[in-house]
Amino acid sequence: QLRRQARERREYLQRRAREQQQQRQRERRESLRRALDENRLLPTELRHEALALQKELEFDFQAPGETGDSQDDEYRWAGLEPPKVMVTTSRDPSARLRLFAKELCLLLPGARRMNRGRAELGALVGACRAAGVTDLLVLHETRGRPDGLTVSHLPHGPTAHFTLSGAVLRQEVGGLGGAPLAAPHLLLLRLDSTLGKRVRPGGAWGTWGGHWGHGGTTGGTGGERRMHTWGNHVYRRRGRTVELEEVGPRFQLRPYLIRLGTLEQGDAADVEWRWHPYTATAPKRRLLSAT
Repeated sequence: QLRRQARERREYLQRRAREQQQQRQRERRESLRRALDENRLLPTELRHEALALQKELEFDFQAPGETGDSQDDEYRWAGLEPPKVMVTTSRDPSARLRLFAKELCLLLPGARRMNRGRAELGALVGACRAAGVTDLLVLHETRGRPDGLTVSHLPHGPTAHFTLSGAVLRQEVGGLGGAPLAAPHLLLLRLDSTLGKRVRPGGAWGTWGGHWGHGGTTGGTGGERRMHTWGNHVYRRRGRTVELEEVGPRFQLRPYLIRLGTLEQGDAADVEWRWHPYTATAPKRRLLSAT
C-alpha cells in the first residue's frame, strides 16, 4: 500500500510538472502572438526562439479560456460523484470548537464529523484516504476561540491553511428553527486575481466550496433556498422582492499558505503560495492583481 501511494504520488508530480512546462510554453507563444498582432518589438527573452515559436503557433488550436492545468485541477471530475468531506478538530477540543465543527457540517452537503481523539495526522490521513474521503478539514482554536482551518484534498493534495476569524455560531444568531437542508448557492465577488481563482469555488484548488455545494440549484421546503456568503442564509421570494434571513454559522477565512502535498507531509511538501505581509515584489503584485 505504501509503495502504491508513493508511485501514484510520483506519477502525479510528473504529470503536473509536464503540464506546467506545457503551460509555460503556451504563455510564451501567447506573448509572441500578442507582440505580432500589436506590431511591437518582441520581448527580449523570446527573440532567440521567435521563429520556432512562430512555427508552433500554426498548430496551436487551444480553445479560448482553456488553461490546460487538468492535473492541478483537483475537481475536474466534480459532478460525476458526490464528494466525501470529513470534518475534525485539533486534539482535546473545547465545547465551542466541537459545536462549531458540527455546524460546519451543516454548511457542506454530505460532510461528516469525526472525533479526533488521540489520532496522529498520518494515521488520520491514511484512514481518510482508505475510506475514499476527498477532503479533510481540520479546525483549530486558541483558548476556546476557533481561529484556523486546514483543508487537505486527498489523495495527493494540495493543502490550504486559512486564518478563521469572527466565528458566530447558530445559537448566537438567535431566533432559528431547524437547519436548512437545501443545497446551497454560493455568492462570490472580486476573486479575479490568480490567487483568487486558485481558492475560489470554480478555480483550480478552491473548487472545494463549489464542489461541496455541487447541488446548489435545488430548492428547499417551504419556498426556502439557501446560500453561503460564509454566513449562511435562507431566502424566500415574496413577489418581486427577496427576503434574506441569516441562520448561521458565520465566519471569515483568509488564506496564508498553500502546500502541494497532503496534511501529514507538513514542511516536507513544496510551498505553492505563502502570504508575506511585508513583501512588495513584482511577482506578488502580479499574483494579487486582477489582471
